[in-house]
Amino acid sequence: MKIKNLLFLSAFVIAITSCNNESATNDPEVSTDVINDPATAAEDADDSELPVIEFEEDVMDFGEISQGEKVKRIYRFTNTGKSDLIISDAKGSCGCTVPRWPKQPIKPGQSGDIEVVFDSNGKQGRQHKTVTLIANTKPNTTVIALKGDVLVPEK
Repeated sequence: MKIKNLLFLSAFVIAITSCNNESATNDPEVSTDVINDPATAAEDADDSELPVIEFEEDVMDFGEISQGEKVKRIYRFTNTGKSDLIISDAKGSCGCTVPRWPKQPIKPGQSGDIEVVFDSNGKQGRQHKTVTLIANTKPNTTVIALKGDVLVPEK
């Protein structure tokens, strides 16, 4: 069985490595995303020059709401680092949690807002939703949270 798996793996590796990728060899430009992403930087890289995202409050409690209500919260942050902060993406933990974030760079010392809207339609009970931010910080992900209780109206 092990020999069969080893042979299959070897054949697969040979097939993949023998493929000719024309676009890779003809494309003179190399993406610098790996260089610009602190998560891929060398372990001994100087972190002191990177941006730092610091929230006034990174977990907010919306209390009790009725099922079907939408709750909006604003998360205020400041770039306490030494270079421009760029938030490249923000994703809610589910489709009911939608973030809006600044697309322009945030200079050192400047502040910004992330708006998060939670739609309680179809939800009930205790809720804990998160938004994961991808930025040019180290680490390159930061998580903020929204929690509260969704009450189902009596019929």
